[in-house]
Amino acid sequence: MTKKSIWVIDDDVIYQIIINKIIQRSEMFSSTSSFKNGKEAIDSLNDSLKNNSDLPDIILLDINMPIMDGWEFMEEMGLIKPKLKKDIIVYIVSSSIAIEDKNRSKTYANILGYLSKPVTVNDLVLIASSD
Repeated sequence: MTKKSIWVIDDDVIYQIIINKIIQRSEMFSSTSSFKNGKEAIDSLNDSLKNNSDLPDIILLDINMPIMDGWEFMEEMGLIKPKLKKDIIVYIVSSSIAIEDKNRSKTYANILGYLSKPVTVNDLVLIASSD
């Protein structure tokens, strides 16, 4: 199985540290990148497209963030999707258990699932092995 690259988009610094440790410990991913908000990640996606550099296989996306939240990120990603040479799988990761968020996540084809914080190694194993 080829290892996949994973991006974490979340404004919670402590969560970022924890999830990156879990990602490294799982040894299931080839690379990981972290972003504090959706805008940073969209800018990076656009740069990757311009430079023909690697795009992520999987994105763990928080919903509630400053500057550009998870839903705004999904809208922007939808606009550049035709330029992407591969499907990027998105998992919403949130401490919010609002049913509206869960339902809204189902309206996006790229969103494969909804994970509640804290994410575990088992969650990552399932994500890494899904195609």
